Amino acid sequence: MSRDMSDTQAIDQTAPAEDGLARARAMLAEKPDAMVETVARETGVSTRAVLELLPPEGRILIAPERFEALWQELAAWGAVMLLVNTPDIVLECEGSLPVGSFGHGYYNIHGDSPIGGHIKASNCAAIYVVDRQLPSRRVCSVQFFNGAGEVMFKVFVRRDSQRVLLSDQLARFEGLKAQFA
Repeated sequence: MSRDMSDTQAIDQTAPAEDGLARARAMLAEKPDAMVETVARETGVSTRAVLELLPPEGRILIAPERFEALWQELAAWGAVMLLVNTPDIVLECEGSLPVGSFGHGYYNIHGDSPIGGHIKASNCAAIYVVDRQLPSRRVCSVQFFNGAGEVMFKVFVRRDSQRVLLSDQLARFEGLKAQFA
């Protein structure tokens, strides 16, 4: 009897998550260019869970142990768009990613760039290379997720003045997909 009760409890605990995922699927079907974070907030599921609902050919999972190697690759791209999206702010910063080093529990980045600071890389639980073909444009990013399934930050391939993806960064992005797949 206790086994039946455990099964019931497990079902009860997963039901709200399944309901949220179903609503997230419906939202993405209705509006394929919806911001993943917005869908997550509105449905009560993690951002990573919503990202996993996108077509699999549009995302590559990278092990978090590859954080430093990936960061060093991104640091060679020149000026990128770094984005941090919280419930209170969507912060965009254009600049090159300084090569960092580990110390005092952080991956420390400093250099001649507006992007600098300290990243708790040990909190990074997953990294995705995301290639979304939206109705109006293609969006290419590398997204770093924490253990709660929320985005720590994203690094985007930049666009030129005509809003076209920069060809040199796009080539490096394609190379990332092959290198880290």
